[in-house]
Amino acid sequence: MNAIRPLNTLGCLSPDTLITNPAGAPVVSSISINAPAGEVWKVVGDFGGFTQFIPALASIEVIGNGPGSVRYKKFKEGNLVVVEQLNSHDDDAMAMTWTTIYNNLGVSKLWASMTVVPKDSASCIAAWTIIAEPTDDNPMSAEGFREFLQGFADGAMNNVPLLFER
Repeated sequence: MNAIRPLNTLGCLSPDTLITNPAGAPVVSSISINAPAGEVWKVVGDFGGFTQFIPALASIEVIGNGPGSVRYKKFKEGNLVVVEQLNSHDDDAMAMTWTTIYNNLGVSKLWASMTVVPKDSASCIAAWTIIAEPTDDNPMSAEGFREFLQGFADGAMNNVPLLFER
């Protein structure tokens, strides 16, 4: 006869997670935008709206609302996907952070933030900060990996002011 352990006993198991913060220097892409900060935040602060300024994305699906929600990003080419969890979102501070849970881009850990800071009533600075580590099997050099991250973030952020051209 098999004995059944009481449900409140974990035995050899203990709480754990595969989500850990990456180490390394941040990659920052910031851009000055001639539009009110609140209007820019409506775009870059929309966790499910990054298709507005990242043309390589085919779709984004968000499950849940607010911190703890998860987004599934699918790219147009290469069957590339990224799954991320929203860690924090503050509309008043115009700041949010998220962490990658899964991707097939060669990134093992990634933490990112998006912020918008007003310069005056009609302009602001939007900044995307990324701290990430490559997977062990990623063939890129450390410098190549940083250049990849910087190029991706810069390309996306350079599209944001185009949304506000009058």
